[in-house]
Amino acid sequence: MPMREIAERAGVGVGTLYRHFPTRSDLVVAVFRKEVGECVDTLSVLAANHPAGDALTRWVSHYVDFIAAHRGLAAALNSGDPALEGLPSYFQQQLGPGIQRLLDTAATAGEIRAGVKQNELLHAVAMLCVPPSCGEPTDPKRMVGLFIDGLRFGAKPTADRYTKRAPAHKGRT
Repeated sequence: MPMREIAERAGVGVGTLYRHFPTRSDLVVAVFRKEVGECVDTLSVLAANHPAGDALTRWVSHYVDFIAAHRGLAAALNSGDPALEGLPSYFQQQLGPGIQRLLDTAATAGEIRAGVKQNELLHAVAMLCVPPSCGEPTDPKRMVGLFIDGLRFGAKPTADRYTKRAPAHKGRT
């Protein structure tokens, strides 16, 4: 999208846009950082208000939407523009610790298998959202849902979950 059109949509003049963002890359970096901050905020809110497994599923759905909204970003990140080279590591640094805490909490609760690393989750979900090079297009939310079901396979409940069960009924002797 031309910078002039971006300025019009933002309701500012082209000069104002260029004064704040001298290059297109400066604008891309600023928007990306803002949106990563929103992803971090969403992660925190979900983790605070939902059980870990549910929070993880909801955040992954949010991440799928983030990926869909940024389909063109991959080309920009691989363009060789030095201003954009640090964005993938910025993404990992900002989101990685919170995602790992959520994964670990969900594993401890027996909601997903243990040992899943945040970079594995992020990469797997991103790859499931990439349109296939051949064949019918897939529904990313469905593909990611199957992946999440796979994370649940092999989950080991903690001892706490066993103590919450109702006492066994004693039959007649």
